[in-house]
Amino acid sequence: MTNKAAWDSLSSPPSSMEPMGSCAPLASESDIYRSVQAVLRELESQHPSSVLNKGMLRWTLHKKVRNNPANSLILVKVIVKELERAERVDCRTHIIPLLHTLIYAVIQSAYLPDDLYKRVYDFCKRLLTLPQPYCTVGLSYTRRMKTERYTPGVLYQRMVVAEQSLKNDYHPFQERVFVFADPAVFSGPHGEALRGDIEASGSGGYLNPLDHMRSVVQHSFQAALGGELCHGPKLSKALKEMGQDVEPYFQEVVASLEQSVEEGSKGEGVMLRGRLGQLYREILTHTDTSDTLSSGGGGCLCDMPLPNPEMSFHLWREDEEIWRELAKCVRSSSMSSEHFCLTQDQETDFDLADLTSSSAMPRHSVMSTDSGIERDLPPGVEPSVVEPSGGSEEGEARLTRRGGIKMRPSVTDNMALMQNALEESGSVAGGCGRGGTLHRKAGCSGTPSFSKQQRHFTARIVVMGDDRVLGKLAKAFYFLRKREARRLFLTMKVNFQFYYIPVCEDLSPTCPVKENLSPPRENPCALGSYLGMVDPWYDCNINSLGSMIPKMAKMQSNSSKQAEPSPFLSDVISYYVRTGLQPVYFTIYSVKICFSNLTKDPVEDVFLSHLELDFPEFKQSPTTLKAMTIKQKKSTGDVCGAVVSVNYKKVSLSGRDVDKGVSVRTSSVQISAIPSNETEDLNCLTVAFNETKPKNTMEAKIRTCNIKIRTLEMKTFAVTLDKDSRRTFKDVQSIEIAPCLDPGYCVQKTMRSKFSLGEEERDAGLSKYMNKGLPLPINTFAGIIN
Repeated sequence: MTNKAAWDSLSSPPSSMEPMGSCAPLASESDIYRSVQAVLRELESQHPSSVLNKGMLRWTLHKKVRNNPANSLILVKVIVKELERAERVDCRTHIIPLLHTLIYAVIQSAYLPDDLYKRVYDFCKRLLTLPQPYCTVGLSYTRRMKTERYTPGVLYQRMVVAEQSLKNDYHPFQERVFVFADPAVFSGPHGEALRGDIEASGSGGYLNPLDHMRSVVQHSFQAALGGELCHGPKLSKALKEMGQDVEPYFQEVVASLEQSVEEGSKGEGVMLRGRLGQLYREILTHTDTSDTLSSGGGGCLCDMPLPNPEMSFHLWREDEEIWRELAKCVRSSSMSSEHFCLTQDQETDFDLADLTSSSAMPRHSVMSTDSGIERDLPPGVEPSVVEPSGGSEEGEARLTRRGGIKMRPSVTDNMALMQNALEESGSVAGGCGRGGTLHRKAGCSGTPSFSKQQRHFTARIVVMGDDRVLGKLAKAFYFLRKREARRLFLTMKVNFQFYYIPVCEDLSPTCPVKENLSPPRENPCALGSYLGMVDPWYDCNINSLGSMIPKMAKMQSNSSKQAEPSPFLSDVISYYVRTGLQPVYFTIYSVKICFSNLTKDPVEDVFLSHLELDFPEFKQSPTTLKAMTIKQKKSTGDVCGAVVSVNYKKVSLSGRDVDKGVSVRTSSVQISAIPSNETEDLNCLTVAFNETKPKNTMEAKIRTCNIKIRTLEMKTFAVTLDKDSRRTFKDVQSIEIAPCLDPGYCVQKTMRSKFSLGEEERDAGLSKYMNKGLPLPINTFAGIIN
């Protein structure tokens, strides 16, 4: 192929520890400044042509500086000046994008002088005086920069150790990126092309654990000692010649940096530099070359690009696949340290076979009359005998029973669920989950009421697709929490972080005849559009992938020869999961569906963004409507629709909810949880009826969190959840919608009910501070910018 895409122009095979200037030429400060200004202009541009390539300039800028340590130093200086200018002129739209770019460059910089660290730290600290979300992002980066200033290189070290699962005894944290794509969007060769790009370019390309250990040692020495005391090329050569012997030095470096973090600013890094200087001389002595012990470093440092985290790509076909993969990862041998080991009870209780069945299937409890004593067996029934592995003596024979389900969680499990609910309540209390404000909550709680339980494994789950895949994620998350309420396993060990890349299937028409085209559908990525509306940096870097990813997959699948994996997509995902740490919370709604056939049991399901109710017999195709005369259309419109009874609780900003009821003749109902513009950004449902004859007394839109709709005629309707035709229910007579209750809140209410018999049912104790609803947090770069 002669024509290269923009993301191929800077593609290069992964490399590490390249000497300064060997990969990229030294850029001038004016050149870096022009690149930064181009990124800011791209952020503010609303031209349709710029939407297709948004985010490309940010990626190009990081590519330009990552291959030369001097360029990275210049970038940090330029962005600090630009942030200080934005602060003076009160240009807040530039602050968060520039701040993320700055911190990402600081982590990867080979060496920064202390005065530059201080300027970055002071600016982050001044952000604490600004409103949300600036103070939240500023607080997070203030803490990081304080740690990095007194222990240079520790952020790079922790990131590589966690993302690459490097075993050590001092920083026992691990992270894994799981990318789940909707097969309805990524089908056939497109999905395989996407898998090749993500998995081949992730995990640092073709680097092995020893390469990552050498990178950590090299970067730590350069960040702490600088060019005057560390000679980058000599150190790189020595580390390569050491082979397996580099691991003890890696453990020493990790221990030294973590000990320095515990000491804080007491020693001001003097002891750290002394210890790393000693290890640096030992490593150079290990090579036995004549010039290794020459004084000074000569100011020459090596490029240390941050490798992409370990990623796995999955076409999400089964609802439970996401938790199966996560459970396998937790139980894998790579996580066999004492922080991830499972008790015998947990091994017995959590069986992967349990995840093979659908969570939507009802579980029936059966009262057992088996006492477990052999003499109580009915006559004629022989006890099952098994030979233990240790021997076959008759005395060791025993009865066996199948693994059952714990009917009651232990007190420890209950407290873990309640604590998890309380942790989330610091950010999401209010809205439809409990009485109070209707404004959507976003951002991490900067000052939790108590220390958050540390989980040593972080699962960064990235879903790719349209609104359908998010509905699938909400359903999987809800049923996981219900399962955890019965048998606690993942909640105690895993910290979940959810990310979303909106991508819709190609809807380009293949037939030139316009009459045969279906009418234009509503936005298939409504939630992604909302996130881009409230977070411009998300819109610039993530929403733009919706048009890039299908083109990349199509180009690679149509190529006659095997194309090299492009690092663009994995680089953007790495940037997103590392800097997108501010969640936006979306309420998960439960819907109870009752059918006209009374012999059919009601179904309970959940949805996140959209529910559509329509009467199939009143849906007219465009061809039929075109063939009808005006008189026929008028007579059809008089009876087009069925009468439904609607009972709902009208919500208001004042918190004075009012119960209302109305009867409406309608052909369809649209219930949306995602606002279409900023003025209607409320955390509630918006209900719109397709009325044939609108009443003056009927509101155009109903805002509620609880609603019941029932047909009053001998007509049934169909219900579609989250715009997914695979989740359509037919012959429905009534539906009832309400926010899902958090299992942690339910546990607390159950515990209180044992001691409050006959009392009025109301929130008391911890229940007053817990979030009733179960929200799904989707991480963005800023949360919600008002």
